[in-house]
Amino acid sequence: MARQERAIRTKLAILNAAAAVFDERGYEAATIGEVLTRAGVTKGALYFHFPSKQALAEGVLRQQFATVAVTPSACKLQELVDTGLVVAYRMRRDPMVSAVARLSLEQDMRALFGTTALTEWIGATEYVLTQAKEQGELLPHVVPADSAWLFSGAWTGVQIYSQMLSGRDDLEARVVSLFEHLLPSIAVPAVLNSLVITVERAAELGAESDRLAAERDADQPEQLGA
Repeated sequence: MARQERAIRTKLAILNAAAAVFDERGYEAATIGEVLTRAGVTKGALYFHFPSKQALAEGVLRQQFATVAVTPSACKLQELVDTGLVVAYRMRRDPMVSAVARLSLEQDMRALFGTTALTEWIGATEYVLTQAKEQGELLPHVVPADSAWLFSGAWTGVQIYSQMLSGRDDLEARVVSLFEHLLPSIAVPAVLNSLVITVERAAELGAESDRLAAERDADQPEQLGA
């Protein structure tokens, strides 16, 4: 059991180090040597878990949902908002989240990784919006699949502009503004008026996300495997 625990901790250290390097350097410029240095592991240990740099990047991409999970809400539009706010919060503070964004959006990476990271986010957004539609939270004309595509694209554009113009310093505020502009076009008034969409909520949810992430790492999450 101790050996399995060490293996999982080693894998987590490698993934965290790889995410930091990919986030700072991009995929092409990142090197296995720098990942080894940051992770503090041997080359044999790294290649045991990840046989190539591509496998490392794929491992980082697979963590995109594990690091930004939010507590399900009875109001599905609030759950959608909360997810967007948590992603914004963690993207500024967690290299894993930031690296996923960089890897999934780099144009040259599509040949290696395809568009799975993007389509999974669109699919997850559509799922929540479909639940919202079934609960009567959306206006009659709203098509969840269309709104999911638009929301995901708009969110991506906001984070890219924020990164380019302010180093993401204003990302939470920009995401709040995004929701304030888009949600009136899909939400029924009663639900819209009940939503909490603030920078303060982003900070509150982000702190809770940090706590859960620390617990997840301490408990050695199953999704990392042995």
